[in-house]
Amino acid sequence: MSKKTASDIVFEVFNYTIMIILAIITLYPFLHVLAVSLNDPYDAIKGGITIFPRKFTLVNYIETLNYPQIPWAVFITVLRTVVGTALGVLSSAMVAYVINRKDFIARKAVSVMFIITMYVGGGLIPEYMLMRGLGLMNNFLVYILPGLISPFNVVVIKSYMEGIPADVEESAMIDGANDFLIFWKIILPLCAPVIATISLFIAVGHWNSWFDTYLYCSSEPKLTTLQYELQKILSNAAASSQVDYYSNLDPNRTMKVTPHSLRMAMTIIVTMPILFVYPFIQRYFIHGMTIGAVKS
Repeated sequence: MSKKTASDIVFEVFNYTIMIILAIITLYPFLHVLAVSLNDPYDAIKGGITIFPRKFTLVNYIETLNYPQIPWAVFITVLRTVVGTALGVLSSAMVAYVINRKDFIARKAVSVMFIITMYVGGGLIPEYMLMRGLGLMNNFLVYILPGLISPFNVVVIKSYMEGIPADVEESAMIDGANDFLIFWKIILPLCAPVIATISLFIAVGHWNSWFDTYLYCSSEPKLTTLQYELQKILSNAAASSQVDYYSNLDPNRTMKVTPHSLRMAMTIIVTMPILFVYPFIQRYFIHGMTIGAVKS
């Protein structure tokens, strides 16, 4: 093993210093929000909280999660995220596999159509009229069908599939496998890194989405999502001047938290699931982003 020179040591110290500074800059806002959310609401108004709560309490989370509509909204959001991610990844991968096949004569035309939709959209009003015409108003399928196939995801997966040797498919065909078996048993497992990456993209999109609920399902309480319900609470909190914003939502409740502390608790609630999932797919995520990057 070669001995490190003085310049190598200086370079490493410089790198570690920069990375530590960047880590502090990145983590501090999140830790501050977490500290405020775990602090007594009225004590937090005084300010001066950094990354540790001054008076620890869970009242902000208890008040938020005790809101009557929250448990059902969590169920709808989780259901939407799981179903939407699974179907979205599978559909995008199937389309990418088809347009990546050299024996598909319309592959270039279909690819161009997908790319055009990445830059040109119909707009909000035509999209709303389309959803209404399809009978998707106040329908759970409105969360799944419109975003089932994303052109960007298809292009990324297709780009990754181009790196898989054609000999693999030819060998499988010689052994008697049909197109579906080749896709399901060979191509899809080989695409695990990019599939994990796209899964994270789709899951985060479904988890954070609230505007489609506002547009299409706001009049159906059984279909509202967690983000939409939290957004309603925040809107009421911002609209109320001092103390009775929560009673506007439920007259039987008494004021125990402040709008600021409530906002911090909600930020942590919507962020934590993604933070728990990310470490398990991080290695796939980095690998998929580097190898599956668009090359054409």
